[in-house]
Amino acid sequence: MPHEPEFPAAARGNTVVALPIPPPPSSGPFNHLSDEALVALVARGDDDALAALYDRFSRVAYGLALRILRDRALAEDAVQEAFLAVWRTADRFLIERAKPSTWILTLVHRRSVDLVRREERRRADPIEVAPHESGAETADEVEVRAERRIVQHALTRLPADQREALELAYYGGLTQTELAERLGQPLGTIKSRMFTGLRRLRELLAEEGFEAELSRR
Repeated sequence: MPHEPEFPAAARGNTVVALPIPPPPSSGPFNHLSDEALVALVARGDDDALAALYDRFSRVAYGLALRILRDRALAEDAVQEAFLAVWRTADRFLIERAKPSTWILTLVHRRSVDLVRREERRRADPIEVAPHESGAETADEVEVRAERRIVQHALTRLPADQREALELAYYGGLTQTELAERLGQPLGTIKSRMFTGLRRLRELLAEEGFEAELSRR
């Protein structure tokens, strides 16, 4: 199995971190490739191609999710999980049936609707007991919870500057420009810090057996 993609912290599973990854540099080597070519590369386990797809479609995907969910954090969750589904299922994507953009946005729409239903269940029973006791938590939600714990633990092992940048971006929703202003650092430094941190996070996830866990599904 290919290693876990640098974007977005972990993949071939459901959501692990909730906020969008910073886009790769606009001069990257994948910019000349078609959407179909990028999907084909993702199907072979190319995480840089996945990052390029994310760069192309994450904004429109987020806009779609936000219109459905009307909540920034949930919309970011939906986009994150949709691109993880892209990573997991790219090898089964059939170009003759749909364009990559249609496929990706369908995944975003589907996950957004799932999250709406989940939130409606929670609001309908605000005093329900823990999900695993009530039977309300689905297998996917159990998986999400476990994966999120793994990523949060891995974040604690990053150098402080990388961890701070990632947490402010993912949990605080700051853009790279906002991070640069908040931390008083040049934008180039922030970009480098983010990508270095993401690459190290991927390595830490592999060390903690995340890839092995995913391979058993």
